[in-house]
Amino acid sequence: MAEVQVLTARPKRAVRLTRNSKLFKTIISAILQKKGENIVSLDLRKIPEAIADFFIVCEASSSVQIKAIAEEVEEEVKKKTGETPYRREGYQALQWVLVDYVNIVVHIFQPETRRFYKLEEMWNDAGSVRHEA
Repeated sequence: MAEVQVLTARPKRAVRLTRNSKLFKTIISAILQKKGENIVSLDLRKIPEAIADFFIVCEASSSVQIKAIAEEVEEEVKKKTGETPYRREGYQALQWVLVDYVNIVVHIFQPETRRFYKLEEMWNDAGSVRHEA
């Protein structure tokens, strides 16, 4: 029952974002600064049951790098947009860190964890774009 309460307590998205939004660009830039790999954005705006406009998915080769990417995302977003995450998960195990900005949810994986959960396959009806330096 607690899971349902968490979903219903989620803030409403006031405005739909685009890939040109300051928040989106700042997140991608922060991931690239810390050498995140295999960066993909999933456009969920046309999926009615989606909880966000975009998922940004990337991977890192170690738990230290996962933490560095997540912290860089949070710092840069705060500095450039003034926003703080609605929720953050996974900082204990550092296998999959999630940073939730309501309209955009950032997923930072270890490669084997990403292959196991297959997030991109789960949302394969979303348009996807690769991001490289």
